[in-house]
Amino acid sequence: MAPRPPAEPSAAGSSPAGPPDPHAPLARLAALHGVATSYSPSPDRTVAATDTAVVAALAALGVDASTPDAVRAALAAREAETRERLLPPTVVCWGGSPPAALAGLPTGTRLRITTEQGETRAAAEQLPPGVHTLHVTAPDGRTAEAHLVAAPARLPAPPGRTYGLLVQLYSLLSRRSWGMGDLGDLAELTAWAGRALGAGFVQVNPLHAAVPGTPTDPSPYRPSSRRFPDPVHLRVEDIPEFAHVDDPGRVGVLLERAERLRASVLDKGALIDRDAVWELKREALELVCQVPLGPGRRAAYVDFLAEEGEALEDHATWYALVEAYGPEWQRWPVGLRDPRSPETTRARGELMDRVDFHSRLAWLTDAQLATAQRSARDAGMAVGLVHDLAVGVHPGGADAWAQQEYFAAGMSVGAPPDAFNARGQDWGLPPWRPDRLAASGYAPYRRLLRALLRHAGALRIDHVMGLFRLWWVPQGQPPTEGTYVRYDAEAMLAILTLEASRAGALVIGEDLGTVEPGVRETLHERGVLGTSVLWFERDWDGDGKPLPPERWRPDCLATATTHDLPPTASRLTGDHVELRDRLGLLTGSLEDERTAATADTGEWLALLARLGLLHGAGDAGSAVSEEAEIQAVHRFLLRTPARMIGVWLPDTVGDRRPQNLPGTWDQYPNWRLPIADAEGRPVTLEELAASPRLYALIDVLRGRSGDRGGRDDRGRDGRWSDGRGSDDRGDAGSASGRDGGSARGRDGGG
Repeated sequence: MAPRPPAEPSAAGSSPAGPPDPHAPLARLAALHGVATSYSPSPDRTVAATDTAVVAALAALGVDASTPDAVRAALAAREAETRERLLPPTVVCWGGSPPAALAGLPTGTRLRITTEQGETRAAAEQLPPGVHTLHVTAPDGRTAEAHLVAAPARLPAPPGRTYGLLVQLYSLLSRRSWGMGDLGDLAELTAWAGRALGAGFVQVNPLHAAVPGTPTDPSPYRPSSRRFPDPVHLRVEDIPEFAHVDDPGRVGVLLERAERLRASVLDKGALIDRDAVWELKREALELVCQVPLGPGRRAAYVDFLAEEGEALEDHATWYALVEAYGPEWQRWPVGLRDPRSPETTRARGELMDRVDFHSRLAWLTDAQLATAQRSARDAGMAVGLVHDLAVGVHPGGADAWAQQEYFAAGMSVGAPPDAFNARGQDWGLPPWRPDRLAASGYAPYRRLLRALLRHAGALRIDHVMGLFRLWWVPQGQPPTEGTYVRYDAEAMLAILTLEASRAGALVIGEDLGTVEPGVRETLHERGVLGTSVLWFERDWDGDGKPLPPERWRPDCLATATTHDLPPTASRLTGDHVELRDRLGLLTGSLEDERTAATADTGEWLALLARLGLLHGAGDAGSAVSEEAEIQAVHRFLLRTPARMIGVWLPDTVGDRRPQNLPGTWDQYPNWRLPIADAEGRPVTLEELAASPRLYALIDVLRGRSGDRGGRDDRGRDGRWSDGRGSDDRGDAGSASGRDGGSARGRDGGG
């Protein structure tokens, strides 16, 4: 039996006496600004944040708490502001009901609501969905104006039950890729998976734009911009203008270099080299963008520029300035550090050709993303593409430059100390300021969601708990010197529900690890699906044993592994322990770690055998193959009531190498490995499509493997017609809804 996770260690500087006095001036000031002075790693334990951490967080919110006199002055000002304020900057109404914030208005207060649609109303009932403007006038003459978010009460449920593939796009190379998987490969994958495999969705890693430079940070979870995709994912040959490049000799050289780059990864064991891929594609795209657009294409491009507006102009300007001044905008000439300065306006004009180049790349990438989603839906997928939203952005990137007013200066997002990382974590991502978001009606958040949902059937939100609170770490300080800062979760969820509903998309929250009480319940209430990973689903409140399938929550994406965890073959064989030992990452002895890992997998395999899911065993005591065990794991997932089941694409061919090994930097090739078979040989998309091992696993998911009671009652999109799956999976209605997830601390890898 796996042991219950131990209690988290105390943060440095915490008080052994428990939480600080909530009536103390600093604690009262912090509470009024959403800054926590303590946190509870477990129900029976409270850890105090240091005064230094609290003062630093307040400073990042523009509040001076550096001295006792400053605290008293700031507290008096905030309390007076709160007393006099009629409305908060943003208010929310759900499903046509009036906003709860109106209940506190003086009797006789008049309302005037200007809707997104241009209507004027005097009451807040049955408003159309949107972000409206609310103006109130109190009887004493005071007035106030607020953003009013009218959102559906709940996101729509998934269209039946479905399964799909989880893949890191860069790792999926075909014989047409230029050294890493691209959007052409994604379109091929969705077409094949939908038509030949009956899959209902394909989930990909964040495709956000990266920070340029050599070497580029390969992590998709620390991008330059979350607002725009990275043109490194372009399939250059699929751009219409590529066929009209008037330099056949140079094109031929580029294609030869692309072939060598592809062969180095697929045939010679080289790692994926994102920098080399981008250098090659950039040369090709420079030629492509010299080809004049036809009238129809020009009109489409102009429409894109108009639709994206200032956000795209800022994005393209930043990349043009990087070419001239380097990737660290904090070291640019002072005037260029401000996107609204006269110097930046002048530089934009001088660099207009480069601004147009980067704008064109954003348009081309958006078009190929649209093609990939259209390919998925044309193939019969019920959901299609599931895009991934990273927690934040690189502090030196385009978003941090263009949206400086919305980021907390001098702060980084991380995680407090926990049972798995006594020092806490610093992810190097600047947090959004909750006060500035609220004052803007969450404008940058809305624009971000609209962009990601435009070509998506669903959106995965990494570390979805960040909609409620984030651990802020002062730059230059250890993570133990951080504290939680709260966001208006109701407003964040209302915006998310509004934009996803408009797009007709599902939302999947990555809620693994230690989760604050009430968070999962709130997400469930609004229709946000959770994430359940098999190895973490144990009865932590009971005997700690693997959670039976009928007790899994139904509203989730259930998987066997993720990009931050060992592939299933690696976990079953214990390879993941050996790998961590070779890299010096084990916290205990190799023997102890092996024993613990064997016990953990042994309990799961025993449960699979008791349930009759472990096929392939002959006489008593005969060995079951690793492939059969992987199939059994997925049979178990089918027995749960989970609405969505995700299959890690490398698991279909027995890959044993994790895509990311948290806690490593240059010791392990994170984010640079192609999908490979059990022997480590790279496997192309074409080979995946012909793999007997892959089809055998897919047959399990489609009920075609001779499973007991496993009739194939699903349609071509991978859904079960009865919403539950085959008859032998147990009573879905008996699921308790609990996830049994362990208190696994976040590793910063996504």
